[in-house]
Amino acid sequence: MDTTPQDLSHLFLQLGLADDHSAIEQFINDHQLANDILLHKAPFWTASQKHFLEESFNEDAQWTEVIDHLDTLLRKANSNTSNN
Repeated sequence: MDTTPQDLSHLFLQLGLADDHSAIEQFINDHQLANDILLHKAPFWTASQKHFLEESFNEDAQWTEVIDHLDTLLRKANSNTSNN
């Protein structure tokens, strides 16, 4: 059984991205997600990142809640820039 904590920092580690708070904030600010694009189909992911996100979410894996949270954060970033 995997005992890795499921939070944004560890999700970013799983995705091979910098996992400190400022790097996560910067990623979210730099990568907005349009409402008509599924998270795992966003153009900014590598093939392996897309695969991890899709597989983890579809299998209702331990990462599902955190992936959903990231999806929400990326969409909020999009709506915040749309309102400016």
